[in-house]
Amino acid sequence: MGKIALLFAMILLPALSMASVTDPAQPLAPVSKELKKQLLGTPVYLQIFKEERLLELYGKIGNEYRLLDSYRICNFSGGLGPKRRQGDFKSPEGFYHITLNQLKPDSRFYRAINIGFPNQYDRQQGYDGKFLMIHGDCVSVGCYAMTNAYMDEIFTYVNAALRNGQPEVNVSIYPFRMTNSNMQRHRNSYYASFWQQLQPGYSYFTEHHQPPAVSVSSGKYVLNGNPVMNNTPAQSSSFLALAKTK
Repeated sequence: MGKIALLFAMILLPALSMASVTDPAQPLAPVSKELKKQLLGTPVYLQIFKEERLLELYGKIGNEYRLLDSYRICNFSGGLGPKRRQGDFKSPEGFYHITLNQLKPDSRFYRAINIGFPNQYDRQQGYDGKFLMIHGDCVSVGCYAMTNAYMDEIFTYVNAALRNGQPEVNVSIYPFRMTNSNMQRHRNSYYASFWQQLQPGYSYFTEHHQPPAVSVSSGKYVLNGNPVMNNTPAQSSSFLALAKTK
């Protein structure tokens, strides 16, 4: 009986371990309000989830990025999928970077942060567009619109981080939380192969609590210098396991 139990354990434990990597839990609760105030000026990181209509602001504590707060997105346009051309009214998806000159404190949409579309990946795909922002006023035509109160807080933390020495703020924009169950739910989408390129970046942050180091090679997103394997959830799991050993 003991040998049978041991055999089942040997079979189940790897599966459970893989599930924890590829289908991660929801994010932890944000830090306390008191700690959040003290972290103004720390390096920050942004994640956006279209389907959940959520922007998450993370701040660096020690060697990890912790959730400072989550903000409901008032409006974005065009549904799920990447922005591809000027006038398609879609809001971008992918990996972007914000520098100090991309902050617009006097935008006609209250305050605004230009996300830097098109990035290198977008340009290699032939995508075009300009002035894609996170901004206030709750009105969107291809941008991510917030309430003015939420935009005040997001802008303040990004501005403080950049002025305090952070070279750029990474922004990862996803169609949804990129768990294997959500990927399976959207497996028949026209954009499924593109989303498979984004999933390892999401999983990397979930596992390491560090923004993913994403670049572009041969028209594909590359994570930590390694090409993304984007055919099946099992391949994504193997890739993430490889990245974790580095």
